[in-house]
Amino acid sequence: MSSTSASFDALDRQIITALMANARTSFAEIGTAVGLSATAVKRRVDRMRETGVITGFTATVQPAALGWRTEAYVEVYCEGAAPPRRLAEVVRNHPEITAAMTVTGGADALLHVRARDVEHFEEVLERIRTEPFIRKTISVMVLSHLIPESPEAGASQPAPPDAPSVR
Repeated sequence: MSSTSASFDALDRQIITALMANARTSFAEIGTAVGLSATAVKRRVDRMRETGVITGFTATVQPAALGWRTEAYVEVYCEGAAPPRRLAEVVRNHPEITAAMTVTGGADALLHVRARDVEHFEEVLERIRTEPFIRKTISVMVLSHLIPESPEAGASQPAPPDAPSVR
């Protein structure tokens, strides 16, 4: 966020809450809920986009509908101190990695991986392990989402083109 985000107030927070619940909510509907005109809501949203408070709008999609049927979290352990910049380069080369972050604790990074099936996940894991600075990985397969409406339960990108279609 830039320094101009200091003017972020309670109305901005209400607008963001409404957009996070449903990004397709009209400015008029939000305005009615927060006591502003649609034009005033639009101006605030535009300002929050310009200052980096709002970074984008997305659709949450059932992963299986996009060909992702397997999901796991992978702890990555590196030889020495792998810089986050280098880890970021690696994860960008794997479209199956939907989120990646450096973490505290024993592992150096945590990856959220989606795959078509277990065999595809195994292939992705082997590709990750070929990086020369990765010492080991520990994987945890997701069985179900206890909070199905969470962003982590949805998919943000489709599976590779050779993924089987859903019926």
